[in-house]
Amino acid sequence: MSSQHTLALDQSWQNAWSDAQRRLPQIQADIAATPSPLPRITRVGKVDAELLDAELVQLLKEPLTKALNLVNSAFKAQFEPELGLLIHLVLYKFSVWDQGASYGAKLQGLKYASPLPSTSRFRTASGLSGSTLVLHSVLTIFLPYFHNRLRAHALSNAWPDAPSSDRRRKSWELLTRLESIHGAAGLFNFVFFLWNGRYRTLADRLLSLRLVSARRHFQREVSYEFMNRQMVWHAFTEFLLFLLPLINTRALRRQLTSFTSHLTLASILPSPLRPYISSGSAQNEKTQRRGKYWMFPEDQCAICAENASTNFADPTNALSSLAAASPYTTAGSVGLAEPSDPEQAPQFPIHTPYATSCGHVYCYYCVTERMMRTADDRSGAGSKGMQWECLRCGEGVIATERVEAQAEGPDYASGVDDSDGDRDEDAMSFEFGSEDVDYTDMSGSMGSYPDSESGRSSD
Repeated sequence: MSSQHTLALDQSWQNAWSDAQRRLPQIQADIAATPSPLPRITRVGKVDAELLDAELVQLLKEPLTKALNLVNSAFKAQFEPELGLLIHLVLYKFSVWDQGASYGAKLQGLKYASPLPSTSRFRTASGLSGSTLVLHSVLTIFLPYFHNRLRAHALSNAWPDAPSSDRRRKSWELLTRLESIHGAAGLFNFVFFLWNGRYRTLADRLLSLRLVSARRHFQREVSYEFMNRQMVWHAFTEFLLFLLPLINTRALRRQLTSFTSHLTLASILPSPLRPYISSGSAQNEKTQRRGKYWMFPEDQCAICAENASTNFADPTNALSSLAAASPYTTAGSVGLAEPSDPEQAPQFPIHTPYATSCGHVYCYYCVTERMMRTADDRSGAGSKGMQWECLRCGEGVIATERVEAQAEGPDYASGVDDSDGDRDEDAMSFEFGSEDVDYTDMSGSMGSYPDSESGRSSD
């Protein structure tokens, strides 16, 4: 029973195969006659190809312009159009002329194709007509170059400002009309491109060059590798811009300097060899413990001298340097000065003297500003970097105290004798009344005080 069923099943399959064999030629003919569907090319892919080509030109032009600036800064403005022309020609030769597609179109999986039959015998390596590509290069490369050169020449020679009857003014008006016509034609072409997606530019429309798929089975694959790399880089730069203002570079520099200054030979050598050089290093440390201005005269402020000699390229000390530097001093005159002449006024006098814990005297404003800034930056001496290092001895300043000078006199500290008190009081008294002051004109200068009314003695 089972054998009969198997034979019947085989017979039915054989009959079906025989019927299909008679119909296979007709099916194959129908498939061959049916045109294959064209792959759908998105408009955004064609626009992206043009943008990628422009970005590639900019990437190649930037290092070349920097190299020209190193040779001569005038070369960039003088030969920049020619440099762009050279880059466009090289890219056109190795992309469109040889491969039938620009580099941006290749990244999008596109290539140029001409639907019109060409009668030209000159064919390029890409299979396109050579005359068509020559005209395409003239319209897309040479024509913009000549337009930019002509416009720059017209503006440099003041064609727009020439009289209306002048030939230069008429040429300028003709140029502006042609630019307007080209802009309007480009706008209409772009509208039609958005409508049917065939011709991206005016040159493509005039030469009937269309961007088609380079593969039969086209699938638009968007690579996000470059975008991810750019996003990571931008995030990293934004993080650096946020982090760098929070880092105290001055404190780090001072700590590094302090660490290297305390790095001695005894600390580097192994422990068995340290006792042999410990005594000598300790003695050298005592003798070398000096500040930057240890030879500066005692009657002058070393901080004012340092501010005057500070490098103005440092933005942190530029304002203090400008405030402290005297207009009659130079950078070369500031430093380890020689002992000042007692008959000559000091170059950096001490105003409101304050003595530090190490015994050296500075201006009140100078030493207060240095101590406060060191405490805020934590860039000084001590365990936490809170102590400012003295410029004369290099020790950490813990506190300051005002210096009180004792005035010399015959009887008491004021220096005024009782016998001459009334006479000196009369001599030093002034009556500032409106009737005692002689004003001149509106210049604002004050006149002299009359001897008869000011209370001064004639002798």
